[in-house]
Amino acid sequence: MPELHSGRMLARPNRFVAEIELSTGERVQAHVPNTGTLLTCWTPGAPVQLTRDDKPSRKLAWTLERVDMGGGWIGVNTLRPNQVMAEGIAAGAIAELAGYRRLRRELAVALAGCAPGRIDIALDGGSRPPALVEVKNVTLLDGAYLRFPDAKTERGRKHLKLLAAAVAAGQRGVMLFALNRAEGACFAPAWDIDPKYGEALLNAAAAGVELLAVRLRHEPEAMTVGEAVVLDLGRP
Repeated sequence: MPELHSGRMLARPNRFVAEIELSTGERVQAHVPNTGTLLTCWTPGAPVQLTRDDKPSRKLAWTLERVDMGGGWIGVNTLRPNQVMAEGIAAGAIAELAGYRRLRRELAVALAGCAPGRIDIALDGGSRPPALVEVKNVTLLDGAYLRFPDAKTERGRKHLKLLAAAVAAGQRGVMLFALNRAEGACFAPAWDIDPKYGEALLNAAAAGVELLAVRLRHEPEAMTVGEAVVLDLGRP
């Protein structure tokens, strides 16, 4: 991780801006790189960590990275999981995705039967068929469950169709849910929020798309790949 700065949450006036009081007492606005609702991920007064980038092209120098709701850090920057998972896959930390010689990120994909799109990670050059891997940041806590999505997501359903098309073409399609907080013992779809995504996930699994849920660990100055977590796809 880049250098982290501590503070506390004051408010979130809209989805992409958070008002923060730094540990120095200075009050700043920070970019929130997350299109979701951040349900269960913030409250006024919660400890936060931020990074700073003073590039002139940026509207806000500060970026919200992590929030602590009492159970450890929650990663709210949706750009981080893709990077961490790619590093973990390359290092062999996820057994189901180990053994490939080449890893590419942000690959444009055009497959029969669905609109062109972009996939987070592509793997090839191993004894297994080539694999397309889509990574989703999961932060919504519901009792013992971590759920996705925290808002309706047509884009998420499109990714599932792309992965199913990859399977139909003889490749592997893998949906990798990055569980970005320490709480929660099981992954499940957020049926109450987006039942269409839950149905799409069931259909993708039936079509041969592989579903993985893997914890991200938050260390003082880093994020790393942790353990696999069981999935429960059943409707409530």
